[in-house]
Amino acid sequence: MARFVVEGGTPLRGEITPAGNKNEALPLIAASLLTDEPVTLRNLPHIRDVRNMLEIASTLGASVVDVDRHTVRITAKELRTDELPAALAREIRPSLLFAAPLLARRGRAVLGQPGGDVIGRRRVDSHFLALGELGVALDPSQGLTVTTTGLKGADVILDEASVTATENAVLAASVAKGHTTLRNAASEPHVQQLCKALVAMGAKITGIGTNTLVIDGVERLRGTDHTVLSDHMEIGSLMATAAMTHGEVTIRKAVPEHLRMTRFVFGRLGIASEVRGEDLFVPARERYQIQTEIGDAILEVKPNIWPGFPTDLTSMAVAYATQAEGVVIIHEWMFDGRLYFVDTLTREFGARIVLADPYRAVVMGASKLRGAEVRSPDIRAGMAMLAAALSAKGRSVINNIEQIDRGYEELDTRLRALGAKIERAA
Repeated sequence: MARFVVEGGTPLRGEITPAGNKNEALPLIAASLLTDEPVTLRNLPHIRDVRNMLEIASTLGASVVDVDRHTVRITAKELRTDELPAALAREIRPSLLFAAPLLARRGRAVLGQPGGDVIGRRRVDSHFLALGELGVALDPSQGLTVTTTGLKGADVILDEASVTATENAVLAASVAKGHTTLRNAASEPHVQQLCKALVAMGAKITGIGTNTLVIDGVERLRGTDHTVLSDHMEIGSLMATAAMTHGEVTIRKAVPEHLRMTRFVFGRLGIASEVRGEDLFVPARERYQIQTEIGDAILEVKPNIWPGFPTDLTSMAVAYATQAEGVVIIHEWMFDGRLYFVDTLTREFGARIVLADPYRAVVMGASKLRGAEVRSPDIRAGMAMLAAALSAKGRSVINNIEQIDRGYEELDTRLRALGAKIERAA
């Protein structure tokens, strides 16, 4: 099991280019199986989740060719099985997205139990309620087996604005017979990019970027060549980490239009940032001050559906706030296990945080963090612990970094280029 060994206290300085958006790449891999023509995907992050998704596609019968380190060409002339490899499916939650291409081309999909981060209950009902409206029958006793005699358009309202459920419904509706209106749809940038790629493949989708998508199914999709945008979750993580170390960093190809709420919320927490064309500049400050609400009330930060503050940055907001002066309530209402790592920040690193309940943490800064040996429980908490280690005084060891590697490409190498004292050890 690999680990990071970190000597904290060095400001990050320099330029960095974020990796491609993991959450855009994964549904695009599934989408490539909707056509028998080649689909070329560029700027894929070289991370475990992407490799697992590609391996699932290969197991189902697709030809997966690595053009270069960040480009693959997927050709699914035929799918030889409708059953996902159980071990791989358990590794990655978006394995559910293979439902649509398997249903469209084989009429059946055996999905198994999806994996992903353990951050509390993560229901899958929205997927199958939406697919049910599109002519799909579910047999949960058969390891999440779904069947169809033909996908058909429908007026669908999602019971929650789930990103992956929206993507599953869009994939299915794109090749369903007839007209689909998808209401209460998620509209995150990676959902928009999936829709744009499908349109390039011949799908008929309008309303992209809104919460209502209108889709007219087509009989056949063609291949495409698509470049994945920069990962705005990684960019937010880098912003917070640079500030925690009192560093000064320029983030290249930052896609600033995807960062408006992140910059706004981080700004209230004391992180300055400046858009310079397609880049984002985070200047160094000697001290960071958390703002208060009107009437000198304690600031509350909570995630929301797009264009709200992303839930995947909640862990970073908690970690960063330990290094800013003031008090903030972090209210993570989406996942009841997201904040459990707070105990590690408090007990091991010496942060001053009160976990009021599974959903709310009160962070009191600025704390003098100390080095610690900890274990990464999931992608985002692992990144938050790494940021704490980089800003702490002394040596830290972060175990189980395979979790971090699932979402961040060669993080140690890229952080060393910014001056971080970090090594990967067996």
